[in-house]
Amino acid sequence: MNSTTVRNLLVRGMLAGLVAGVLVWVVAYFLAEPLVDDAIAFEEMHEAHHGHAEQALVSRALQSTVGLGTGVLVYGVAFGGIAALAYCFALGRIGRFGPRATALLLAGAGLLAVYVVPFLKYPANPPAVGDPDTLNQRTALFFLMVALSVLLAVGAVILGKRLAPRLGNWNATLAASAFFVLAVGLAYAFLPSFTNEVPEGFSASLLWRYRVATLGIQATMWTAFGLVFGLMAERLLTPRAAAAVGASGTEPKATPVAH
Repeated sequence: MNSTTVRNLLVRGMLAGLVAGVLVWVVAYFLAEPLVDDAIAFEEMHEAHHGHAEQALVSRALQSTVGLGTGVLVYGVAFGGIAALAYCFALGRIGRFGPRATALLLAGAGLLAVYVVPFLKYPANPPAVGDPDTLNQRTALFFLMVALSVLLAVGAVILGKRLAPRLGNWNATLAASAFFVLAVGLAYAFLPSFTNEVPEGFSASLLWRYRVATLGIQATMWTAFGLVFGLMAERLLTPRAAAAVGASGTEPKATPVAH
């Protein structure tokens, strides 16, 4: 894959990330922000009871609209660019899948490795939940879990490809999946947990709904990106493949192969 194609895919990835960011903005505003308001109300009541109430520097209305939108859109563009570069590397190396199928597979694998696996160990917390003294430790461990999950996922793909000639695709996939699950389980067992940081009186239902909402937001981001970017990548790459086939007079392959 030449530099021009990589650049074109990078631009399309950033545009797809922007589109996904707009959808995430809508989902977050209607699904998560009301739960954040409830959690903040509990936190303010708790602080007032203990005489530690503080005035926010930025109004909640501004945070939940302009602040949320700006953050999500900037994140979406950056996310799309990074995902597009990963796509350039993965295309043709994970199987004989077309451009759109590769984008969807990459989005699904990314959602699993980058968010779902770390989330199951260190789920998101709304305001008022979590000890401030452990915030830095929890943040560092979450990103460590992300790094481990991604590395293990890449290792599982490499293992599956190496085992395929000997075991067949199905058995190799099962073996690689078992390796990934076992390795993640060991990471869960050895990394510390923070299970007793929910304040007394905080609604368990609110905590559960907030965590489900954050999972839904991430699912929206990855799914929207996979669909939009897959369509853009297919429109860019398929005509190039067809032109190359016409010039060489050979039969088309299932996918363009990245080098």
